[in-house]
Formats: sequence, structure tokens, C-alpha cells
Amino acid sequence: MSTSVLVINCGSSSIKYALVSERREDRIFGLAENLGSADARIKGVTMGGAALELSIPHADHEKALETILERLAHHNPQAIGHRVVHGGTLTKAELLTPEIIERIREATPLAPLHNPAHLVGIEATMRLFPELPQVAVFDTAFHQTMPSHAYRYALPKFLYTQHNVRRYGFHGTSHAYVSERGSMLAGSFKQGGWLTAHLGNGSSTCAIWNGQSVDTSMGLTPLEGVVMGTRSGDVDPSIHSFLASNLGWDIYKIDKMLNSQSGLLGLSDLSNDMRTLIEASEQGNEDAALAIEVFCYRLAKSLAGLSCGLPRIDGLFFTGGIGENSAYIREKTVSYLPHFGFNLSKELNDNLKRGTEGRIDHGTGPQIWVVPTDEEGRIAKETEHVVDEVTASATKKSDAEAAIA
Repeated sequence: MSTSVLVINCGSSSIKYALVSERREDRIFGLAENLGSADARIKGVTMGGAALELSIPHADHEKALETILERLAHHNPQAIGHRVVHGGTLTKAELLTPEIIERIREATPLAPLHNPAHLVGIEATMRLFPELPQVAVFDTAFHQTMPSHAYRYALPKFLYTQHNVRRYGFHGTSHAYVSERGSMLAGSFKQGGWLTAHLGNGSSTCAIWNGQSVDTSMGLTPLEGVVMGTRSGDVDPSIHSFLASNLGWDIYKIDKMLNSQSGLLGLSDLSNDMRTLIEASEQGNEDAALAIEVFCYRLAKSLAGLSCGLPRIDGLFFTGGIGENSAYIREKTVSYLPHFGFNLSKELNDNLKRGTEGRIDHGTGPQIWVVPTDEEGRIAKETEHVVDEVTASATKKSDAEAAIA
């Protein structure tokens, strides 16, 4: 199927979109932000790389999607792919049907901040373009290959069997794309053992063996795991009872603190932006320096732990806004893993152009690569695959019925 796919990623007050075709340089993409407010606007890049900025005051999700789709209509997308954070027990991308939409809705308690927004986008695009095939691509699906000893919590069994309390993992489209692309660059496509570090405002790590996820840092929700921009990552579960008993905090205040006021922001008391923290650290800000140190140490600790799931380590892939662009963070993280045999080249690491892929080790020991992620491209690819399968199945059924007739 040679096609262009419109990729939609709906947040609570924003919509990311991309029209993905065969040539990456032809991609049209943008962000509708501040939806519902007087400052609602669309910012993006049109065909040929021209900048777009359009005011859409007080537009809701449906109005913003109408505006986006009107601007893209003459490009004739053949399908729409939706990023959905939590698919529950769904193990692969799925054509959107009433049954699949209901299963996304049923997974809402597992992603209360994300799935409702995705459903708004799905319902709006299905009203606007009922004739187009639409596909849900789940962040959690790639990690459904984890063995039970990696995804089960040491909690009473009924919480798993009756309430689906388990580790799911997230950033699946990124880990899938980066491991596939990286292993191809390394000359061992979907073979061997690789560690991936997706580092941004949200960060996670993954262990991948022969192209399949065997463990990852995030769990039931995207809060578990490494230190992030505003999320704490792993903390003692008893912190909830400590804060409730000693400070009188309720569960909602604690949850907000752990998700929105912690991580790099909480440690530094300055910013959740790594660029700001590095600059402040260079100017002598000790809190910023500590935030960076904790981030890198916890990241290295997570990678070391995930290595238990791999028969061997062939290499490490860095990706995401921080992973792709910060040579300093890459170097500091690898320095915490001396016993793994990584041999980072400071020259190659420092000289790698921002936003480009490249190998940054000396050529001995496990390989180290920077691989810019392409979640939109991966979502488009999975959408095409589902549509192709559905089309082939319909054709086969039609031929069978014709033969019987």
C-alpha cells in the first residue's frame, strides 16, 4: 500500500499531527495548542518546509481537527492513525471499530490523563471522515512480549486477575522504531540484545532481545521508572502514607506532586528543561547539578537492571529530545556503567550533529548509537500494515464468495 497516513495524537488541550508519506522530507506536521482558550492556535510546517502559524480562538478538539483536516484534504490521506497511550491487554495496532473503541474506554482507569483525550480525537475524526479507515496504535502494545516475571507485581493475585494490575510499559512506538532502526544500522536487524533510552520530559528505558521487548522501566502508569521532567520515577510506595499521616495530604495532592512537581523540576526547584539545568549547573547552581546527577545515575541504574533480561548486550541506543541532543548527558550516563565494557568516544559523541544518527563508541565493546526517534513514522507504518491486512482479508473473502456463487 503506497499511501499517505495522517497521524493524530490528542492530548487534553493539544493535538499533534503529521501527514506521513514515503519521503520523510515531504512530511507535514504541527501542533494545535491551548485548545478551548482565546490563545488556541496551530503551529507547524507545511509542504516544502514553510512555517505555519494560525490563530483559532476558543477552538475545541473537533474545530481544531476540522481546520487541520481542511488544510490537508487536498493531500488525500488514505488512512488515519491514532496514537493511544494505553491499550490494556490489546497486543497490536487495531482497526477502529465500536468494540475496539470500547476497549480503549475500558482502559481509561489505567491512563486517566491520556485515553479520554485520545477518545475525543477518535470520535471527532470518525465523524469528520467516516469513509477513511482509522487505526489505533498503542504505546503499550510493543511491551506485551514481556515475560510474566517482568510484568507481574508482587501483589495479591486477584489484583492482576480481576483488575489488570500489572506492568504495561509505555513509549512503545519509540522503543520499537529505535531498536529496529538501530539494529539495522548496526548490521544485525532485529537480532541480539539492545538497551534503549528514550529521554525527554517523559523518559523510559527498555531491554530488547531479537526485536522484542523483554522488560521496560515504566509500569502500570508512566510514573514508574527513571527520573523525568516533572515525574518522580521510582519512589518508596510508603511515601503516600507518610505524606498523608504527617502533612495531611490527600491522594490527589500526592498524585499531582509525583506527576507534575517532581523529577528534574522538583530536584532543581528551577526547571524541568535539561538545557536550562545544564546552563545553570555550569554557572554554579548546585541544585541543578544535583538534578542532572540524579537523572543520569538513576538512568544508568535502570539500564543496568534491565540488562538482567538479556542473554548478552550488543549495544545501547539513545533517543528522545535529551538522548538525541545532549552529549553531556550521554557521557555522564555511560560513565556510571564502567563494568559493561562501553567505550564511548568523547570526540564522536561531542561532534555528533544534533538531530542526526550516528555511532559514538571507539569500535570496541558493546556499540553505542544515537538514533533520532520517529514515532509518527512508526504509527503510520503500523496503520498501513493494519489497513493492508484488512484489505487483503476482504479481497480473499470476496473471491471465496464469488467462487461459491
